[in-house]
Amino acid sequence: MPTLPWIEVLIALYVAWVLGASATLLTQRRSPTATLAWLLAFAALPVVSGVYYLVFGPRRLRRRKLRYGRAQEALASEVRQYLRSSCCQAPAALTPEAAAIAGVIARLGQGGPTLASAVDILGEGDEFLAALESAIAGARDHVHAEYYIWEPDGAGTRIRDALAAAARRGVEVRVIFDALGSGDAGPAFWAPLREAGGTALAFNPVRLSVASLNFANFRTHRKIVVVDGALGFVGGNNLHDPVSRAARGGEAWRDVHARIAGEPVRRLQRLVLENWLYAGGKVPGDLDSVKRFFPPAMAAAGQPVQILASGPDDEDAPIHAFFLAALSAARTRAWIQTPYLIPDEPLESALRIAVLRGVDVQVIVPRVGDSRIVSAASRTYCEALSRAGVHVLEYGPPMLHAKTMVIDDTVAVVGTANLDNRSFRLNFEVAAAFYDRGVIRELSRRFEADRAASTDFARRRREGSRVQAMLESLARLSSPVL
Repeated sequence: MPTLPWIEVLIALYVAWVLGASATLLTQRRSPTATLAWLLAFAALPVVSGVYYLVFGPRRLRRRKLRYGRAQEALASEVRQYLRSSCCQAPAALTPEAAAIAGVIARLGQGGPTLASAVDILGEGDEFLAALESAIAGARDHVHAEYYIWEPDGAGTRIRDALAAAARRGVEVRVIFDALGSGDAGPAFWAPLREAGGTALAFNPVRLSVASLNFANFRTHRKIVVVDGALGFVGGNNLHDPVSRAARGGEAWRDVHARIAGEPVRRLQRLVLENWLYAGGKVPGDLDSVKRFFPPAMAAAGQPVQILASGPDDEDAPIHAFFLAALSAARTRAWIQTPYLIPDEPLESALRIAVLRGVDVQVIVPRVGDSRIVSAASRTYCEALSRAGVHVLEYGPPMLHAKTMVIDDTVAVVGTANLDNRSFRLNFEVAAAFYDRGVIRELSRRFEADRAASTDFARRRREGSRVQAMLESLARLSSPVL
């Protein structure tokens, strides 16, 4: 029998792979740098790069029509009219600087700041858990929660049991948990809640198929709880023992959460319900139910709060745009806390230019992070930004998990987004921007307290280990998906 020309066959397959993969990539119109990097990877490592691309390459979750289509189908015209008429008609009073920053998000279709009747900054994990448990105990109609990490440990079980108790009282309980972030919370963990009448759904379960493998990218990294449509919680705390000093002592993570009452909660409610619909849940669309979920908010005075949201279904990357606008508007200070400092080129440039304009740019990162590869990549950016004049500090141990920003006396932010590409473009994230001077002062005070417990990054720079430097540089190559 004639032998097959294996070399020729392999060459033909290789050429077909490179041409086909390259054609697919070119239709996506990525940045020239990213496109060239992928093209080189396809040519140099055809099999490895193919698998890596399937898991991490896709940048957009094409679900906007599905999400809003299902939402619109559930809403009659009278419901939409109610939602428009029941919001507060008094615009929030902002300084010109604040109005310019807020306008970025408003022009991206997410609305301007609305007035909260109360805002509380919860800077301790046990304080947050107690406040959340108390709010759930006081719920009368519904509790909606969306969480990235929900562990079957003491803290996670405590809040699950509080929700189960509420469900037994007749409160509607809906929980969305990320399928990867909350992977240890299996059916047995959620059984008490479901038996009490509540519902818990996994967000974007990863299935081993070519069609859904890339969904490993698209996680909900949000931490939101909405109680009776009038009280909301948002921030960095996950539902697991590391948030609790009572459980972990001095090893408890340092984090920040916000409790908000009033009209801004309507925006948080909408975000949770959109992902609930996408995850396969059902929401009644009659007018009476919508009034329960979105109670009227007619206060003419309060604290201006703007809810920012982003996700892989939004090509505008609104939180990224907001951070760029805020840094560009800074005149005296830009104080940032983030567990992951892996900025893309525009954000890194904004930080550098702010320093050149004379702004006091300070960034606090954890001395010891929860991911070695992320920490290694982050150190390369810490070094570069330190040389550019950014004052980089390291907190802890314990782990710093807070995601905050203070710009002058103009705006302060508490949210779920890290300073990395994954948060800006691959995960579903949320943040609250506060334009109230009292809230800004409180977050500034907490930043100063954390800064006092931190050390300058430059003081512990390594003694020139070439191997370590090489490993950190390799980790930096993965920064777009970290």
